[in-house]
Amino acid sequence: MANSFGKEYLACTIKRLRYYKTLGERTFEQLQHDEDFLYQPNAASNSIAIIIQHLHGNMLSRWTNFLTEDGEKEWRKRDEEFGVFPHKRTHLLQLWEEGWACFLGALESLTEEDLLKTITIRRDPLIVIDAINRQLAHYPYHVGQIVYIGRMIKDQAWKSLSIEPGKSAEYNAMDGIKDPANNQLK
Repeated sequence: MANSFGKEYLACTIKRLRYYKTLGERTFEQLQHDEDFLYQPNAASNSIAIIIQHLHGNMLSRWTNFLTEDGEKEWRKRDEEFGVFPHKRTHLLQLWEEGWACFLGALESLTEEDLLKTITIRRDPLIVIDAINRQLAHYPYHVGQIVYIGRMIKDQAWKSLSIEPGKSAEYNAMDGIKDPANNQLK
C-alpha cells in the first residue's frame, strides 16, 4: 500500500536532513584539532564552532514544543550563538548531537495531520510544512558552510564527500547509479 503524500513528505524530508547531518559529521571526522573548529577565514566569517553553536540554539528554540510554543523561545540567546568561545571539539559535537536530536525527534513525532497546522516563529504564523521547508533550506545552508571551511582547512588532504572531481564518468559507468543521499544504488 502506498504512503500518503504527508507521510512520504515527512519520510523524504527526514532522510534528506539526515544526509546533511552526515555531511557535517564526515567533515568533523577530517578535522584533527580543536583549533580547526575555531578557524575563521577572516574576521567577518563564522567558524565551524560558531555555526554549530547557532544551529544548536536554532534547533532547540524552533523544535522544542514545536506545535504548542513560539519557535523563538524567551530563553534563547541568539546573539551569544555568534560569540567566539574556546570550546573543545567534544563539547561542540555534544551541541551538534543535542540540536539534531531535538530537531529530528520533533520531525519524527509529527503526523500527517500535523502538517497543515499553524505554528508561530517570532509571532509569525506558518503552516508546519512551511516551517519544515524553512529549516530544510536553513540547516543545509550552514552545513555547506561547515563543509567549505573544512575543505579550506584540509586543503589538498581533503577527502571528497561526494563524487570526486574527474571521476563522474567512472561513477556513472558503475552498475547502476547511486543516490548520494544514502549511497545506495537506485
